Amino acid sequence: MKTVNLFSSIVPAAGAVAVAVTLTLATGCSRKPKDLKEQVSYSVGAQFGRSLKSQGLDLDTKSLGNGIVDGYKGEKLQLTEEEMQQAMMKLAENRQTEMKAQAETNKKKSEEFLEKNKNVEGVITTESGLQYKVDQEGEGPSPKDGEIVVVNFTGKTAEGLEFDSSVKRGQPAEFPVKGVVPGWSEGLLLMKKGGKATFYVPPQLGYGERPRQKMPANSVLIFETELVDIKPAPPPRQMPGRPGRPSGRPPGK
Repeated sequence: MKTVNLFSSIVPAAGAVAVAVTLTLATGCSRKPKDLKEQVSYSVGAQFGRSLKSQGLDLDTKSLGNGIVDGYKGEKLQLTEEEMQQAMMKLAENRQTEMKAQAETNKKKSEEFLEKNKNVEGVITTESGLQYKVDQEGEGPSPKDGEIVVVNFTGKTAEGLEFDSSVKRGQPAEFPVKGVVPGWSEGLLLMKKGGKATFYVPPQLGYGERPRQKMPANSVLIFETELVDIKPAPPPRQMPGRPGRPSGRPPGK
C-alpha cells in the first residue's frame, strides 16, 4: 500500500505516530507482513512513520489513517481541498508562533549562561562575544585565513546535548578555518598547533535563530577542540583557457 507520497506532500511536519495503527486502519490487520506486497507496504509505512516522528507534530493517528486510506483508495474525502489547505496554513502559523516563542526563551537562557560562564576561572571573552578557555597551550603556529585545519572536537549545546563529535567517529575533522560558524572560526585562529581549548559560541556567532538538528534556535554552541594540524590553503581553481593564454584572462588583456 503506497501511502507515503500521497500524504507526505501535505504534511510538512508531524509528531510521534504509531505506524502500526495506520496500517491496521488501512489493512484491517496487525500481523507480521508475509508476502512481498505486504512487506513493501509495511516498509513504506514504517519509513513514513519515522519521517513524521522526527518532525515534531501532534497528530491524531485515527484521522491520519483515515486520510491515508481515503486518499489511497480514491474515495470521497471528509474535508474539501479548501478546508485541508486552511488547516495546513493554520498549522504553519501556529508552528511559526511556537518557534518564535521558543527562540526567545532560548535566547534568554543563552544570555544567562554566558553571563555566568564569563566569570568562570580561565574563561576569556573576546570583543565579538566569543568565550573560550585554553585547556592546553599549543607550541606550534596558529592557522591563518584560508588554511585548512585538522581538529579533534566534540560539539554540544549548553544543556549538554552532543550534536557532533570527530572523537566518536575516531577520525579528526579537516576543513577550511573559515568553513564553520563564525564563532568557532574566530576561536580556531586563536589556537596554536597542538593546543586544546573549549569555545563557547553565542547564538549570534553560531546559527542564531535558525534551528538545526539537535541545535535549537539561539543555542550556545560549545566546541571542545584540539588543533591537530594545519595545512596550506589549496591552490585557486583555474578557469579553462586557450593554450598559451592564462586561464580566465579576458582576450586582449
